[in-house]
Amino acid sequence: MVIREGRETDISSLLALIRELAIFEKEPDAVVVTEEELLQDGFGSNPLYGLYVAEVDGEVVAISLYYFRYSTWNGKCLYLEDLIVTEKHRGKGIGKALFQKTLDKARELGCRKMNWQVLDWNTPAIKFYEDFDATLDPEWLNGYIDL
Repeated sequence: MVIREGRETDISSLLALIRELAIFEKEPDAVVVTEEELLQDGFGSNPLYGLYVAEVDGEVVAISLYYFRYSTWNGKCLYLEDLIVTEKHRGKGIGKALFQKTLDKARELGCRKMNWQVLDWNTPAIKFYEDFDATLDPEWLNGYIDL
């Protein structure tokens, strides 16, 4: 397994993993982002996200997509948007290595927190994060407006 920063050539693999996650999360038709948008938004003149990939035998089998946010209480924070490991490669330590790499990036850049979300029914993911001694906050509700 090799973990490295994502490249423009990883975009089709990134989108395939995003679609796989949407199916897993019971939202198979929710993905509307295109390869072109992912390419521009991640590798254009003003990148909106960072990306790590995990490769096994030259194939991208997992990704960690993150961006930075600002907390009025804490300052700079890293937000882990998605950590996705393709189903056939789960349970091999790939997710743990990617999560650790992302956590190391947050520390390296002086972030005070790393945040993410997990669905309340995704018990394997909850256990995964608890193994890192993560705090899972039951008090906050997620809000959004579709534009």
